[in-house]
Amino acid sequence: MIEMVSSGPGTGTQLRLRPPRAMTARQFVALFAALATAMWLVALLGWWAGNVFAPAFALLHSAMVAAALRWSWRLGERREVISIGPEAVEVWRSAQPAPVFRAHPVWVRLEVADDDGPIQLASSGVRCQVGAFLGPSERRQLAQRLRAILEASRATPTT
Repeated sequence: MIEMVSSGPGTGTQLRLRPPRAMTARQFVALFAALATAMWLVALLGWWAGNVFAPAFALLHSAMVAAALRWSWRLGERREVISIGPEAVEVWRSAQPAPVFRAHPVWVRLEVADDDGPIQLASSGVRCQVGAFLGPSERRQLAQRLRAILEASRATPTT
């Protein structure tokens, strides 16, 4: 998902990127509850039929499904902020306290491999891939927006 936030005339623009989410937190919990219930019903039927290890395997399987769903949820919490102002282009990622990329807008190049390929900002030999977690159509949209914003920032005279 791409959000564009304009700070005002002459102050710059921010693009806030986050991966699309298919479910809310409550829906993730409901999914886990449904899966765990089904696993435990089958395990109890197996135990009743004589498989004494079925509950242990169900416990192990429940823990693995919970870990996989948690990992999937954590991947959806990633964020990137691309700040383009008259003095600097910065890329901030949610897990890092400092910008991973910083350069003057005049020297920043936008590199797109294909229509839906990776998008990189480059300057002085430093490259930074942005929007890697976005889908192909969103990456195309991001490339178009970045191209337009960078061209506008270069056209704006600084005092």
